[in-house]
Formats: sequence, structure tokens, C-alpha cells
Amino acid sequence: MSLTAAQSQTAIRGFEHYKKFFDNSLKANVVKISPGDYYITDQQEIITTVLGSCISACVRDKRMKIGGMNHFMIPVKCPHTSHPEQDMDTRYGTYAMEHLINDIYKHGGSRRNLEIKLFGAGNVLVGSGDVGVKNIKFIYDFMRVEGYKITSEDLGGDFPRKINYCPMTGKVMMKRLVSANIADIQLQERKLQNQVESTPVAGEIDLF
Repeated sequence: MSLTAAQSQTAIRGFEHYKKFFDNSLKANVVKISPGDYYITDQQEIITTVLGSCISACVRDKRMKIGGMNHFMIPVKCPHTSHPEQDMDTRYGTYAMEHLINDIYKHGGSRRNLEIKLFGAGNVLVGSGDVGVKNIKFIYDFMRVEGYKITSEDLGGDFPRKINYCPMTGKVMMKRLVSANIADIQLQERKLQNQVESTPVAGEIDLF
């Protein structure tokens, strides 16, 4: 399948701008998301990202077979941000989770059918305030307070991860990346940390 054919697959309204490509090894259309992104679909396609200290929640309605994945950087918004308009910024865990889950509801999903899988929060940013640990605490608190159950998880550790998620089936393919990948991810995440309170999310931030 060509890129043009992959792009022609119908996207859920509001997510048409995400680019798709056909992966021959996966035999599926693939959508890549970056920090601050989330994507939902009701098609047979894969959502992919790479995580360092960030977290991705893979969420779907297992009956309706609609779901998606987010990628957030920090648990909560800093009260001293210089950009008040970023209050609903999906780089922050609270809003990333709410936007993803609420959009699934808007497109036919139901709370009682939700399946939630959590990944990431690796200890890859040494000396940066234990970002991964804070992300884990946040996501556990969020799940408890909101009354959601964790279907499966792979959080923490000292390694980054690559995640491939198919919301239609609920299948997650996770690869723990070797040390050669860590330096690039550390560099990107430090840059993102420095930018997160002073600039809007850039559309092309990429940890691959």
C-alpha cells in the first residue's frame, strides 16, 4: 500500500491531520505521535511512539473497538507558566488523560468497557527531579481518584521504550530500547523540559 492509500483511510473527525504510513513488517497503517499528542481511531491501524521518562496510556472501549494513545511529559501544569492559554495543554498528564478518555466517550465509548494499559516513566533523565517517578505517582493517583482499573502496565526501570498499539484489538507491542538509544532520548527530553513552560508544543517534536 502506498502512502497515498494509507492516508485515504478514514480518520475520526479532528484527527485527520495526523500522517499515516504503511509498515510492511506490521502489515498495517501506522500513526506516529509525539509528546503532547494523542490520537484515537476505530480503524485497524497502529499508533506508535517512543517513551523515555514520559508516559503513554493506551485506552480503548473493548466492545466498540475504538481507542487511542496519548504521550504526556509532566504530571500537572506548573502554576507559574507564562502561558495561561496552555491550561488545557495535553503535554500535562491530567489533560492528556481527560482529552483521550473523553474523546473516546464522544465517539461511542463507555466507561464500563474501558481497557487501560500504561507504559513508560523510565529513569532516563538523571538529575532532572525524578520525572519518571513523579509521572508514575501521578498516573496511579489519577486512576485511583477517577475509579479506573489498570488492565496492564510496564512502568519505571532505567530504559526507554518503543510502543506500538492497535486500539481495535487491544494488542500492545513494547520494545525496551538498548543503551545506544538513551542519549538521543535524554537530549530530546531535556530540550522539551526546558521549553515546556515557555513555548507552545512544536508540531514536529520527535523522539525517534
